[in-house]
Amino acid sequence: MGFLKLKIGYRTLKTAIGTAISIFLAQQLDLMYPASAGIITILCIQVTVKQSFRTAWNRIMASFLGVGIGMVLFSLLGYTPLAILLVILFFLPLAVRFGIQEGFVNSMVVLMHLYSAERMDFPLLLNEAGLLVIGVGVALLVNLYMPSLDKDLRAMQKQVEQLFRQILREFSYYLRHGESEWDGKEMIEAPGLLEKAIRLAARDIDNRLGRRDDSYYQYFVMREKQFELLERMMPIVSSLDTQVPQGQRIADFLEQISASVHPGNTAYRFIDQLRKMRQEIQESELPRTRREFETRASLFYLLREIENYLFIKHELGKSSDDNKAASVKRAKSGA
Repeated sequence: MGFLKLKIGYRTLKTAIGTAISIFLAQQLDLMYPASAGIITILCIQVTVKQSFRTAWNRIMASFLGVGIGMVLFSLLGYTPLAILLVILFFLPLAVRFGIQEGFVNSMVVLMHLYSAERMDFPLLLNEAGLLVIGVGVALLVNLYMPSLDKDLRAMQKQVEQLFRQILREFSYYLRHGESEWDGKEMIEAPGLLEKAIRLAARDIDNRLGRRDDSYYQYFVMREKQFELLERMMPIVSSLDTQVPQGQRIADFLEQISASVHPGNTAYRFIDQLRKMRQEIQESELPRTRREFETRASLFYLLREIENYLFIKHELGKSSDDNKAASVKRAKSGA
């Protein structure tokens, strides 16, 4: 019989360690209800560092609000179920109004302690404040460590670039031959991969407390915009079943772009090359038939979309250079 292999995630490990530390500290300070410090820690550990700080603030504010309402109603109605009912009825709308409703559980933990003790003197309130400070503080400390997402983001970047290369190669092949056995799977895979990458890049930003580094996020958003153009190019390319010299030139051009989907901002060179090619096509012999005219018009439309595709990358490169962010190099690509 094989051994049972359990995979423990870093968040699970941090939650376990933080909970134990919180309870230990509460016990060492001889606080009442020390397990509640552990519960508060569990509730405050979030997926990202910034989310943890935001959650901690909301829970602290919610606890203050709940205690304030509770003190008033307990004084008027005593420690009765009716008082708890009214506390909740008053608390929730106010919490939603101030955007701190996620702190509901925290505030209820504190209120139940007051309800159980049937008193609201300074020592008990100080005890609850101590539990809150320990629970929230430990959660923030253990959540400061977040594993780097660079490896995953780089892997996604390579996957996206590979998909784009293949798509552009297939476009080039069809323009040359007027037919293709391509199943278009890259066009199906790319949107899901880009959506996942953008979410991960946004999470990476929220894990940084210092200088904002959104190079990966900007990169994947740029690729998402470019993919929208690839989707618009596809029906144009598939409609060009008439072989013309201009189509062959554009096929060669797409092949070059495909080979340049790699680190390094060279989009400006392709833009210059494309404009020269467009000028040459305009100066070439006029179409002789309606079919040739329609093909020429489609080719010009395709060139415009290719130019937009390149311009999106070019703009990201200029923005990155202006910001002088060192890490942007890893997010740039040629086309």
